[in-house]
Amino acid sequence: MTHPDVLIVGGGLHGLSAALHLARAGARVQVLERRFVGRHASGASAAGVRTLGRNPLELPLSVIAMQMWHEIAALVGDDCGFAAHGQLRVFSTDAQAARERARLAALQAAGHDTETLIDQQQLRALVPGINPRFIGACHAPRDGAADPHRTLIAFRAAAEAAGVHLREGAGVQSLTREGGHWRAETGAGTVRAATIINAAGAWGARVADLVGETIPLSAKASMMMVTERIEAVIRPVVSIVGRSLSFKQSSQGTLVLGGGIQGRYDLDREETLLDFRALAAGAAAACELMPAVGGARITRCWSGLEGKTADLLPVIGPSTLAEGMYHVFGFSGHGFQLVPAAGAAVAEMVGTGRVPATLTPFSAARFNSRDVAA
Repeated sequence: MTHPDVLIVGGGLHGLSAALHLARAGARVQVLERRFVGRHASGASAAGVRTLGRNPLELPLSVIAMQMWHEIAALVGDDCGFAAHGQLRVFSTDAQAARERARLAALQAAGHDTETLIDQQQLRALVPGINPRFIGACHAPRDGAADPHRTLIAFRAAAEAAGVHLREGAGVQSLTREGGHWRAETGAGTVRAATIINAAGAWGARVADLVGETIPLSAKASMMMVTERIEAVIRPVVSIVGRSLSFKQSSQGTLVLGGGIQGRYDLDREETLLDFRALAAGAAAACELMPAVGGARITRCWSGLEGKTADLLPVIGPSTLAEGMYHVFGFSGHGFQLVPAAGAAVAEMVGTGRVPATLTPFSAARFNSRDVAA
């Protein structure tokens, strides 16, 4: 396919989701991936499916996404390993409880009822064996987690079944606007398309730079640990206020530990390096949360590269400079849950030329306005 209607740069979950929705709306879509589908953030995700603790600006999109996750098999033909056992954000001090109470009051005043506050007795009923120093939690009962690899397989299969052409090993080297169309030079030849979607993840700013658009973006190398299988002790996903920890038990009995524990990265080499001191701190936090798991052996650790914006909100919307170009990247470590809804919203935006209300907080123009104000 050398003349698609839409060319998507980046074969992670957000690129695949946009491709799927566009193809089902009738567009001819090609996805170009420099390495292989899901190589970086999507393939290394903790796969949390949460509304819990989100920035209020993300919640309208997140609420739509949550409903889509509860019906995900209808979208992609597989349940993606999604289990809605809830998510908890636990706290251990009265001061933390007061701050969480105020946060929930603000959410409820804005019309959001995704979370409730629970006391220690309710917490212990949900998580038997939790350290008694934790006195309560915020609880999002419809939240949960999925299997990242099943999700990648399902979105890829659904996209290809809808007619999307996937090209791996084909990085974009240049983008040129010619007579109302884009000309993309890639490692696998030339592609021309009316519309470009930049879903390049940690390299999204570099793709934007190909058309002269500057979007501030750093990166992160979130690390994960998996233990041996142990007796089932926990069903919800648990995080700790003020700590870098996400704690869950898979259906196979392994513990999956993450939550923003950071390693090191090299964008040019597309590599990450594990930081074992940081991993040890994460393991210690898990033992503090659930003392009974202290003897579990860690069997595997990994990390993935993902884009990070200064305000931790994604960049989703039209290019501020280039006609016919749209961005969807910079999810800053919490983009997995948004995948189905973000893809649908991007497809709507491309199809209608209008930015849906759910996406207006994520415009790249917000960085330009800050530069002007400074």
